[in-house]
Amino acid sequence: MPHIERHVLSRLLALVVPVCLAFAGCATMSAAPGADSSRLATIAKRGTLEICTTGDYKPFTYHDSRTHEFEGIDIDMARSLAKALGVKPVFVKTTWGHLLEDATDGRCDIAMGGISITLPRQRKGSFSIPYLVDGKAPITRCENASKFQTLAEIDRPGVHVIVNPGGTNESFARAHLRHATITVYPDNVTIFKEIVDGRADLMVTDATETRLQHKLHPELCAVHPDKPFTFSEKGYLMPQGDAAYQNFVDQWLHLMLADGSFRSISDRWLK
Repeated sequence: MPHIERHVLSRLLALVVPVCLAFAGCATMSAAPGADSSRLATIAKRGTLEICTTGDYKPFTYHDSRTHEFEGIDIDMARSLAKALGVKPVFVKTTWGHLLEDATDGRCDIAMGGISITLPRQRKGSFSIPYLVDGKAPITRCENASKFQTLAEIDRPGVHVIVNPGGTNESFARAHLRHATITVYPDNVTIFKEIVDGRADLMVTDATETRLQHKLHPELCAVHPDKPFTFSEKGYLMPQGDAAYQNFVDQWLHLMLADGSFRSISDRWLK
């Protein structure tokens, strides 16, 4: 190599190597947190897993006003997750309107309770792997089931659709219904009594919920819950940016799905 080329190369290396080292240092500093710096360590030190849940969405989450206890599929799953972490579960009541904020601003470690994975929620939070495929389907009094098979049959003047506020049920209704009357009813526990008593014609909600409500109120019929209007998945919502914590939750959930534990819990509430 000519002397001039060796000299230029040496100068270039002198400039490039420190820059590369600087960038490497920055990359190391900005890497995803390990277990020691993640929420895993905080949960272990605190001794509790704090779970945000609405308590108004059977069969996933329900707060019994008599016993003051939470129950449901995702309440049992939350207890399982807490056990896997070696801590106690603490349930923090929230609403659908505040769910995303509470799940991502540190009020709780995770949100559980039949939460649909949506792009707006994914933009601000981080979801676990899905544990259930679902979709929106109508529920109405059984004598009216044949009248509300399609969105076109539902979206007509004079049809009274009832929704709970702040969640995907209300979002779906407002996105797809232009002619039907939409009424927002604040209590997702007693909302189905409004249909039973004739104060509303129907509700469009998750197919899983329509099946359970038919079981609880035989006068109500789930309308084609096996062929819902939409495709959606349910997952558990966490704050963003903690790979170690999310990986733990994902692996725990993967095992629960693979060994039949989730199915056993789900069957207990649905059958």
